[in-house]
Amino acid sequence: MRLWTLHPKYLDAQGLVALWREALLAQKVLRGRTRGYRHHPQLIRFREHAKPVAAIATYLSSVHEEATRRGYEFDVSKIARHRGKIKLNETNGQLLYEWAHLKRKLKRRAPNVLASHKDVSKPDPHPLFCMMPGSRRDWEIVKPVSSAKRQVSKVSARRRPISPRRKSAK
Repeated sequence: MRLWTLHPKYLDAQGLVALWREALLAQKVLRGRTRGYRHHPQLIRFREHAKPVAAIATYLSSVHEEATRRGYEFDVSKIARHRGKIKLNETNGQLLYEWAHLKRKLKRRAPNVLASHKDVSKPDPHPLFCMMPGSRRDWEIVKPVSSAKRQVSKVSARRRPISPRRKSAK
């Protein structure tokens, strides 16, 4: 699950659809309607708000706006009702960490989208977030970045050694 601090305008189509689905799942978790993902670190900042369901609904509303701007038809009725303006504080370090993470994803998955953001050095945050000084958040799960990852398919990983062929008698 990734609930981006970045504005959804930076996501490719696959990323935007995934964000919509993951944010809907987060809303379900925060409403107590599922047992999975209850302890996921991405939910910490929403749980810290006095109205966590309203916070995730505000988050989803901005994702829906971006999807609508692109011509997608996400079902707005899936967003919980909420009133008022909600803002969550987030650190500049978290935003920049996620920007680097997204750029790595886009390099593999959607180089054309990455190219369209080539002049962006300081990305805009998701409208829910109010940026403040600070480093990457402690709850962020950081995976080491390998420059030379070896791609191994599931099939090749299970392949058995080939036994030597017998010569047929003619």
